[in-house]
Amino acid sequence: MNDEGDAKSKKEGKRIEKRKKKLLKEAEKADKRGVCYLSRVPPKMDPLKLRQILSQYGEIQRIYLAPEDPAARVQRKRAGGFRGLGFSEGWVEFTDKRVAKRVANLLNGEQIGGRKRSQFYYDLWNIKYLSKFKWDDLSEEIAYRNAIREQKLAMEISAAKKERDFYLSKVEQSRALSAIEERVKKKQKVQQEPELNHEHPVDQPGFKVIRHFPQKQPVVEKEAQSKPKLSIDLLTEVFNTSS
Repeated sequence: MNDEGDAKSKKEGKRIEKRKKKLLKEAEKADKRGVCYLSRVPPKMDPLKLRQILSQYGEIQRIYLAPEDPAARVQRKRAGGFRGLGFSEGWVEFTDKRVAKRVANLLNGEQIGGRKRSQFYYDLWNIKYLSKFKWDDLSEEIAYRNAIREQKLAMEISAAKKERDFYLSKVEQSRALSAIEERVKKKQKVQQEPELNHEHPVDQPGFKVIRHFPQKQPVVEKEAQSKPKLSIDLLTEVFNTSS
């Protein structure tokens, strides 16, 4: 049993030593690498095209291009510019730091060139060699920038929520004041109604107004009264004489 345990421990020790040697080799390689910084990335340039252009100067390990601000992208689209994804800055890691330094000195401020039909033909290189800068530093910087961006976004969201809550509170206050004004108006109206009824008792319920208008007699009755009436004796004498 002890022999088996010793064998296993020896195997584990060998594995650990191999890992250490591998890590040391990677660290040595990382120390030999150099990073160049691109302060401007031409429109329509992406990591694949950038690798194709710079690979002719030396072996490249990694490339990272930072996406542009979404607000700038929206503004560019509204202005009728490039509608694809753009990049604001970038980093290129060369296998040999000496190559990276030579490439930065050679290309900085120069025309990208290439084929005349290329969309980058007239653009200029803005490239600088970062002395004593490693890719791990870039990872930390990216994480730091992301943290700042998230913090800024959280602050903006918090400010927007405060503005919304303030606006809603003002709306509620306005509604409450409007309701109070309506109640006051109704109360004043109810108080004014008895005064109006006291000044004008005619409008009180149950009180009936009787009005008399002068009337004239009919014309027929007046004519009948104005005509003279014949006596019965006169009529008998007239009829007897005729007979």
